[in-house]
Amino acid sequence: MSPLTIISRDAATGPVLEITGDLEYGTAPDLREAVDRLILASGQLLVLDLAGLQFCDSSGINALLAARNLAAEHGADIALAAVPANTARVLSIVGLDRVFTIHADAATATAASRSTAS
Repeated sequence: MSPLTIISRDAATGPVLEITGDLEYGTAPDLREAVDRLILASGQLLVLDLAGLQFCDSSGINALLAARNLAAEHGADIALAAVPANTARVLSIVGLDRVFTIHADAATATAASRSTAS
């Protein structure tokens, strides 16, 4: 098992969380806490950069959904970036690929958001 690391940075469109390691039962609360600490404003985009994600179980999927719900409560949008193939497959099987906006990488996610806002 790989420890979960979450690094927060700001982009012009809103916060980006770079998530690395295993997002599972024992670490999912860490993502929820990281999202809870964010200051989200209406119209912003929260990007969850999953490029370093090595494993994601159902608790991790629930944490992603909790992040989406929190963003929605603040009038913000959410996008997933660089979703690993195994996680993308799970999202597709359960239909969450139609719930989340998914981008190839964080730069594409923030660029797409900027062009939509123009």
